Amino acid sequence: MTTRKADKAKKGSTLPSLGLGPEDIATGIRQHYSYNLGRDLSHVTPHYLYTALALTLRDRIMERWRSTKQAYKEAGGKRAYYLSMEFLIGRSLGNAMLNLGLTDAVSQALFDMGLKLEELVEEEQDAGLGNGGLGRLAACFMDSCATLQLPVTGYGLRYEYGMFRQSIADGYQVEEPDHWLRNGHPWELERPEWTVRVRFGGRTEFFRSRDGRDRVRWLDTNDVLAVPYDVPVPGYKNGTVNTLRLWKAAATDEFDLREFNAGDYADSVASKNAAENITMVLYPNDASENGKELRLRQQYFLASASLQDVLNRWVATRGNDFSRFAEENCFQLNDTHPSIAVAELMRLLVDEHDLAWNTAWDITRTCMAYTNHTLLPEALERWPVPLFRQLLPRLLQIIFEINARFLGRVATHWPGDTDRIARMSIIEEGPVQQVRMAYLAIVGSYSVNGVAELHSNLLQQGLFRDFYELWPEKFNNKTNGITPRRWLARCNPALSGLIDEAIGEGWRTDLSQLSRLKPLAEDAAFRERWRTVRRLNKERLLVLKSELGGLHLGADALFDVQVKRIHEYKRQLLNILHVIHLYDRLKRGDMADWTPRCVLIGGKAAPGYVMAKQIIKLINNVAQMVNVDPLSHGRLQVGFLPNYRVSAMQVICPAADLSEQISTAGKEASGTGNMKFMLNGAVTIGTLDGANIEIREEVGAENFFLFGLTADQVEAQRATYDPEAIIAADEDLARVMHLLEIGYFNQFEPGIFDGIIASVKNPHDPWMTAADFRSYVEAQRQAAAAFRDEENWTRMSILNSAAAGRFSSDRTIAEYNRDIWHLDPIPAKPVG
Repeated sequence: MTTRKADKAKKGSTLPSLGLGPEDIATGIRQHYSYNLGRDLSHVTPHYLYTALALTLRDRIMERWRSTKQAYKEAGGKRAYYLSMEFLIGRSLGNAMLNLGLTDAVSQALFDMGLKLEELVEEEQDAGLGNGGLGRLAACFMDSCATLQLPVTGYGLRYEYGMFRQSIADGYQVEEPDHWLRNGHPWELERPEWTVRVRFGGRTEFFRSRDGRDRVRWLDTNDVLAVPYDVPVPGYKNGTVNTLRLWKAAATDEFDLREFNAGDYADSVASKNAAENITMVLYPNDASENGKELRLRQQYFLASASLQDVLNRWVATRGNDFSRFAEENCFQLNDTHPSIAVAELMRLLVDEHDLAWNTAWDITRTCMAYTNHTLLPEALERWPVPLFRQLLPRLLQIIFEINARFLGRVATHWPGDTDRIARMSIIEEGPVQQVRMAYLAIVGSYSVNGVAELHSNLLQQGLFRDFYELWPEKFNNKTNGITPRRWLARCNPALSGLIDEAIGEGWRTDLSQLSRLKPLAEDAAFRERWRTVRRLNKERLLVLKSELGGLHLGADALFDVQVKRIHEYKRQLLNILHVIHLYDRLKRGDMADWTPRCVLIGGKAAPGYVMAKQIIKLINNVAQMVNVDPLSHGRLQVGFLPNYRVSAMQVICPAADLSEQISTAGKEASGTGNMKFMLNGAVTIGTLDGANIEIREEVGAENFFLFGLTADQVEAQRATYDPEAIIAADEDLARVMHLLEIGYFNQFEPGIFDGIIASVKNPHDPWMTAADFRSYVEAQRQAAAAFRDEENWTRMSILNSAAAGRFSSDRTIAEYNRDIWHLDPIPAKPVG
């Protein structure tokens, strides 16, 4: 473009700012519905109306998105990049309206058009970009980064299919494809101009460069294109819109034309299909070798594409001068999944940009930061060396080199300590060598953090103790948090309105202000209004009873809720054992001081996790038996909520009275569901595990139902654990186990729960379910008694919300920035 044309284009590039009033919104909806989507206004379709509304809001987001990018560009300075295999963003429409401050304007616009906002909201599919707390945390963090106006870009994968859509048939989990992108995603923007190439397979070749240095080429690779799709992340009413960049895998060529012309259509498109499989499905079942290979492909694809993207932008403005790269860029690795980024950054700097090894290593280890999210050794990525060699031969060479140099340092620090060297090696020896990816992340990072105080302490004293003794300055804690915008303002508008009226709206960006609710817990009139709101939320949840098969209980019952991934360490099994105990009490006529209780359990089991799927079956069989029994009507009901997801949680958490956080102590890294329930006024029953400890500290022991062994007690009892003796000594537990053993809940399906029975009786049960049963039952009795005191329960509910300020993701991100990232907040440029 000539200078004159460029100037003319620039002069005409400033458009008038789009209006934010109801009439402006209505006009935008009509225009998109008619012109962009080609629909007839005389025949309205909810899906297309939702899309037109989303595009109307996206137009307004786009203005702020451009202004934010311009502000970041002009300010310069440091940037951070959040690499995560999951971003469980849920639905975007409601969040966009809230953060833009347009909820009322949109509602009025639709009302004027004879439409209801609630109906259009239900047209949006939950984005299938995650399967649990890790991904939802990443989404909360992105929201907080934008709200705090920090220049942070998220990097993830654009999965075509989510984890799966769960249904229940005969009590069993049935997995159905979750093709969440089937009808498109109006919030995303394809950016093909930023496409990069990711390599797999091939071979390596050593050679000497002209300047006499030993170099390596990676040859004969099978390449895949990474095409970026950008999703806007608006901050709360501040004009800032950050970017979540999601990578889609595409073939380098559509198909082999010669094979196609020869009539071999299947082979001609095989490479295209293989390439696109990388981002086809979220987290494949890795029970098979093919599953393991695909998961490693996904992790490398994310790391390589994201790092290339950052480096390409750097080179475009700075050339090959990387002297300040580490000062101006930081990569936060969300768990072990993207830890291969350490080796990939080394490859890019050494092989592609000609840096010397030591220079590249100094850059890498001063710009990578690692967050660990698990205390379970089996959840830490370990990859067989033969698989690595086949798929990523150059990366394996780099990892071996990193390890050799690292072990040299260990040997110098602890001379002669061969056991420690073996323990700390990135390469685990055995019949098949394994690459320990968490160790690679620690060695290649300048910061390693846990996500709750207990979790961080256990990492330092247990799982990563050797590394902590070598580098204590690397380790720190960042207790997780949740965004108050989505998890109170958006999901609980009635309670939010009451809080606004009582203390103002400042809590939405400063959650510590909720502490001002504490005196109001003693105000009888305020308690009454609080109860009214909570009752309305419980009635809203009961609308879902059609999904639950119908429940014979009203909103006056204790809503006892546990929703999260189904896993043995989260102990949904302990919960359902308690339900069986309650049902046994009913059948025996033990109804003194009875508290009506509705037990709601929801969550998905990984497709290959047999025990978790058996637990789902047990929950549903017990529910079927309990719910049809007239004796249980009005007293005890059980529901398994199928297809648990973000949008469902937005209805569930405002209605919960009792929050079940009952993992075996020392197993849950943090948890964020516990925070969401607390924020909305639920009272926690839980062990001293993860963030439960900090929740109890904030709200006070009298407002928390504690039970169970501590993490130290769990470890101390392992050597002598005798669950059969515990069962024999506890009449209630013995009766529960007897009902299971005689097949009371599976009369026509003999033996299906034998594995569960054996796991409870197993002296090597790592979850110690039997050990905590009696304590759990007693804590549940206390909770039931407390709930019958309506005034005091309401007081406890208010105090839980009032104490939730510590658990804002804004606080968490502020700490990440203060201690790890060191970014300067950059205000967005005004729109228009």
